[in-house]
Amino acid sequence: MKIALMMENSQANKNAIILKELNAVADEKGFPVYNVGMSDENDHHLTYIHLGIMASILLNSKAVDFVVTGCGTGQGALMSLNIHPGVVCGYCIDPADAFLFAQINNGNALSLPFCQRLWLGRRTECAVYL
Repeated sequence: MKIALMMENSQANKNAIILKELNAVADEKGFPVYNVGMSDENDHHLTYIHLGIMASILLNSKAVDFVVTGCGTGQGALMSLNIHPGVVCGYCIDPADAFLFAQINNGNALSLPFCQRLWLGRRTECAVYL
């Protein structure tokens, strides 16, 4: 499974920690992770609207199989991705959300609220269920 991580401008400063945690989980399963959004706050400016367009292109072209994205609340990215054909994005606040979304909805993208529950010392636990 090829995974894309996409960060937008409001949360770009968290990219390094999220990429590190996502890679830690994906590496155990042999899944490559592509960091295709903003890598830091000085990178090219993307909004969650851009993330939806990018996710649609990447998923429908089969360049990646799964997208991990989000924004401050996760709601903007969720709506932006789900507006595009071929993209089924779920919303994850805790590991149970991620597990149930994968089992029931069989989606290809996950939106996380990066301003919630992500502080020093806490991991992005939703990635565990990829």
